[in-house]
Amino acid sequence: MPRAGLTPAVVTEEAARVSDEHGFAALSLAAVAKRLGVAVPSLYKHVHGLDGLRREVAIASAREFGDVLGRAAIGRSGADAVRSVAAAYRDWARAHPGRYAALNLAPDQNDEEAAKVFFTAVEVMVAIVRGFGIPEESVIDVIRTLRSALHGFVDLETRGGFGLPQSVDTSFAVLLDGLVKALKNWPKPMDGMVD
Repeated sequence: MPRAGLTPAVVTEEAARVSDEHGFAALSLAAVAKRLGVAVPSLYKHVHGLDGLRREVAIASAREFGDVLGRAAIGRSGADAVRSVAAAYRDWARAHPGRYAALNLAPDQNDEEAAKVFFTAVEVMVAIVRGFGIPEESVIDVIRTLRSALHGFVDLETRGGFGLPQSVDTSFAVLLDGLVKALKNWPKPMDGMVD
């Protein structure tokens, strides 16, 4: 008999906690079942196996991440928006490493629900980038640049890749200053185009 109160949302949230504590790659049905005090087969009433559980954690994480970035962007524009959203990005990723790892693979193109939820964070970035007057044809390139820079920093930081004694927070501020400068000076169409 399933534990009272066990729902897909409860299973997903517990799986997200397991991911944060042990890594998304280590997420298993057995670990979640143990934490919830049920047998593994009981989980199949709430998720479609391990792949389904991973998908649900990824969707819940993308929803939460998009909300966090959206709140950080509200009422801000330009450099202020970049700094606020980047700080929220970094803080959330450090607080939720397993959930963050779940976001680093694009959802299946045929999974419309997941694609829509994952795009929420992109929409926040699109609004920020457009605020800098970035040409429409460059928006996705700029967002990929921002994401790559933020992800690279956060990934190195969370994996212990910054071993020197200088302040990591200062280094993050330098990164953001560079990103803001790049956004303000992003080449316009035909600028810097080489045949």
